[in-house]
Amino acid sequence: MTTTILHNARLIDGTGADPIADAVVVIDDGKITYAGAADGAPQIDESTKPVKVDVGGNTVTPGFFDCHVHLSLPGTKGSPIMAAMVPPSYRFFELIDRLKTTIEAGVTTVRDLMGIDVGVRDAVAHGLVAGPRLLVADKMLSQTGGHADFHIPSGLSGTSLIGGELVDTVDEARKAVRELLRSGVDVIKVASSGGVSSPSDDPDWLGARTEIVAALVEEAENYGGRKVAAHAIGFLGIQAAVQGGAHSIEHGYALTDELRTEMVERGQFLVPTLIETLKPDTATPQAVAKSEKWHKLAHESIAASIEAGIKVAVGTDAGLVPDHGATLGELGCLVKFGGMTPMQAIVAGTKTSAELCDVADKLGTLEAGKLADVVVVKGDPLADIDSLADHDNILLVLKEGKTASNRGGYAV
Repeated sequence: MTTTILHNARLIDGTGADPIADAVVVIDDGKITYAGAADGAPQIDESTKPVKVDVGGNTVTPGFFDCHVHLSLPGTKGSPIMAAMVPPSYRFFELIDRLKTTIEAGVTTVRDLMGIDVGVRDAVAHGLVAGPRLLVADKMLSQTGGHADFHIPSGLSGTSLIGGELVDTVDEARKAVRELLRSGVDVIKVASSGGVSSPSDDPDWLGARTEIVAALVEEAENYGGRKVAAHAIGFLGIQAAVQGGAHSIEHGYALTDELRTEMVERGQFLVPTLIETLKPDTATPQAVAKSEKWHKLAHESIAASIEAGIKVAVGTDAGLVPDHGATLGELGCLVKFGGMTPMQAIVAGTKTSAELCDVADKLGTLEAGKLADVVVVKGDPLADIDSLADHDNILLVLKEGKTASNRGGYAV
């Protein structure tokens, strides 16, 4: 058995409890066996030669989540159009740096909501390539002319290239989701409203109707209890997603008080992707024009959603507007625009996100029995939540007890 002891640490365990100033985290064979005050730590058999890591009074947190990314897209480091200019195999190699950058930013679990398939997930899980733990949707479903439809006036289509799939009836939706579930996806993604980046619709427009969302929810539940994430920006799309029973509302900018109440009653999650709204969406000319209105509404809406008691998880849409690895900037946005405390924002990015992803039994908090996804952060993020967005402040990242990044130069 391999034992690692992080000591001289300030502990934020992800539960929302007050930080512990002088804390110890004990890891045995990739799992946490103790996380708490130093004076309550268990005695360790020195004959086992434990690895003792003095983290220098810095803060230890759980590994963070990003519940809405697109690893197949380049962010500001390229154009989605370039995907059409290279062989499919080339795009897999582009993922290597994106995965590395993401985990080195302290994000140990990612939910990719369109663009990569189960092969990428499994390659990371089997150690063929380094990166965060992946949960994948593979495709995004929408109707013809909806958010997943990237046909353009020239007659060319980028729909399949970006990971879209078109379904126009309940029966088509059922068949499509069954095929995805057969392939082993972890989550289903549907667009119940139009979008900012899509060329032929608008966020105000209704996408997948309530009955289609409900059919997807039913199929996903019957195939292993999978969850449905709904891209929903405008009111009609949010209403269809909420009333159709989607597990999470992605974006949710035009939420009303009535829909907020309904989300709380149903136990649905909101993934507000605020960091996406800090810059214009330049994926298409149409997107630039739509950005200003909808990004402004996102900033105005989120505080009421948090005040209503909706469960808020962290997601960024990384790869579209934000760059990969920018995830923890979302926490500062939840504080700035949403009125969360820094501790609440950290809980959103850890415990609540783990609940959304159905992995709270093993991830999201630093508690005995859970997997040792652990991040050492420079200083005190409760005093400066924006410091988490600076990669230089992410000193050590452990994924299941193994070192994924070590900027702090610790002897692990």
